[in-house]
Amino acid sequence: MTEAATQGFFLSFSLILAIGAQNAFVLRQGLRREHVLPVVLACAVSDAVLISVGVFAFAAISELLPGLVPAMRWGGAAFLAVYGAMAFRNAWRGGEALAASGAEVRRLGPVLATCLALTWLNPHVYLDTVGLIGSISAGFPEARPAFAVGAITASFVFFFSLGFGARMLQPLFARPASWRVLDVIIGFVMWSIALGLLLG
Repeated sequence: MTEAATQGFFLSFSLILAIGAQNAFVLRQGLRREHVLPVVLACAVSDAVLISVGVFAFAAISELLPGLVPAMRWGGAAFLAVYGAMAFRNAWRGGEALAASGAEVRRLGPVLATCLALTWLNPHVYLDTVGLIGSISAGFPEARPAFAVGAITASFVFFFSLGFGARMLQPLFARPASWRVLDVIIGFVMWSIALGLLLG
């Protein structure tokens, strides 16, 4: 059981460590200190649901809905392309969120809607949490619950660390140029992921 939980933890942590749409959004919210707890909870709980689906039901869902993966790929690419364009627009305009504190606080509803869209419309999330974690968990037939618990724990640890640890970078992002650079990086990341999805 311990080995399965450990394997699940490190596999999950390594998969979500790379910068992506979801992580970039959590980082930005952490820097702004804006609705950080609801955002990290939304990400971690979403991961928990997807990991559970991958560990316990991935094979059955794939057979039942064979067109789901292609649909998510195209829809996700379109969403990421638009989100990337918005990031580039923010970088061009500047001045929208130049300080992590003191900027106009957005309402929780739109923030959570964006967070959940970046999570549930991103095909990479399904490939990682449902596909890869689900297939590797098959190697622990007697300890799948422990594997799932380890993977879910890693998700909570990562998102809480990213969201609440981002404030340590706040002095750097007190400068307007830093926010512009971050927006440019986010834009390129979003567009590169979208292009990868379109190219298969």
